[in-house]
Amino acid sequence: MAYDTYFLMKAEDVPAYVQEKIHYFNGDTLLESKEIGDGNLNYVFRVTEPSTGRSIIVKQAGPELRIAKSLHASIDRGRIESEILRIQDQCSPGSVPKVYLYDSIMKTIIEEDMVGHTMMRTALLNHEIFPLFADQITTFMVYSLLKTTDVCMEHKEKKESVRSFINPELCEISEDLVFSEPFMDYNHRNNVFAPNKDFVEKELYQDTALQLEAAKLKFEFMNNAQSLIHGDLHTGSIFINQEHTFVFDPEFACYGPMGYDVGNIIANLFFAWCNGDAVIESPEEKDIFCGWCLSCISDVIDLFISKFSVCWDENTTDTMAKVPGFKDYYLKTVLSDTAAMAGLESIRRMVGLANVKDITSITDESKRARAERIVIRLAKNYIMNRTHFLCGNDYIQAIKKAIAAES
Repeated sequence: MAYDTYFLMKAEDVPAYVQEKIHYFNGDTLLESKEIGDGNLNYVFRVTEPSTGRSIIVKQAGPELRIAKSLHASIDRGRIESEILRIQDQCSPGSVPKVYLYDSIMKTIIEEDMVGHTMMRTALLNHEIFPLFADQITTFMVYSLLKTTDVCMEHKEKKESVRSFINPELCEISEDLVFSEPFMDYNHRNNVFAPNKDFVEKELYQDTALQLEAAKLKFEFMNNAQSLIHGDLHTGSIFINQEHTFVFDPEFACYGPMGYDVGNIIANLFFAWCNGDAVIESPEEKDIFCGWCLSCISDVIDLFISKFSVCWDENTTDTMAKVPGFKDYYLKTVLSDTAAMAGLESIRRMVGLANVKDITSITDESKRARAERIVIRLAKNYIMNRTHFLCGNDYIQAIKKAIAAES
């Protein structure tokens, strides 16, 4: 089969497609294929060779988003994802799965199967801890983000890269679902937990000062082509084990404020804390898991700051970026964006179209309602006071304050 016309594959179609496109398995071997995607956008297949146990992943972009048939995105998003994975692998080797092929006709990526790793959100729902995560994720973020800015890249090359990663359909989804609808629900798609309906009305829909800050941040996101960001860097976009961290699924990649990615990590680590706090019955186990979540949040910020400084000194090419004091000024803007994005991600995951299992799986309604209120209070602090979050301890103090308000 030539595969010269796009069609949406089913699991039974994929083995022959793989054999046609790449030389990875034996040519005459029997392959098995299973659809394993549980995300909001793409169709993901694992193709396995039973005789050897070898496997590979095939991801195909469909014309409609799985999260909602009313949402559409260009199926060219696979090209963007394959290209950013190659760039990220150059910036931070071994942090992302290897791409074997991008097929521009079938809109598929054939990539490394992250064998021996578990989706991080799933692992955190099982209350596993990962002592190396803060170190590994900050290395990935610092080097993949800072190295794709004008600080480090030749400026014309960077502008060409911006053009290549224009991603209007998926950026529009972020503009709506992250920066707009959670604060006004003008499309009537928000998922608000009934016990918190009045709280959300008061704290979000009626808070015009908060809405003003969200508006400022929305237009900052749309107009600040600072860095090549992952665009959806949460614990569902990470595969992990005790030795290694993989980042994947960057189909929302675009040029934007680098704090977007860092803030997403911070928010999702706190969702894990909320789940552990609500569902772990053993006080000792709760202390261990929830304590790790908080220390990880603090470590991510502090390690990001220290590695950012080193990477800046090693890779800066722009003459004016080397002016004394500019690095500190630049970093403060990144940290402000980080706090803001932690807040935006937190709010949209509590009330927006795409909630998170860390919260929705809390079966005790009163505990879930409390967790959501803590997250929203904390998120508002992040957004309204974003310039004050300059180190890991600032986050810990804000978290303690939000928890105390619901005690």
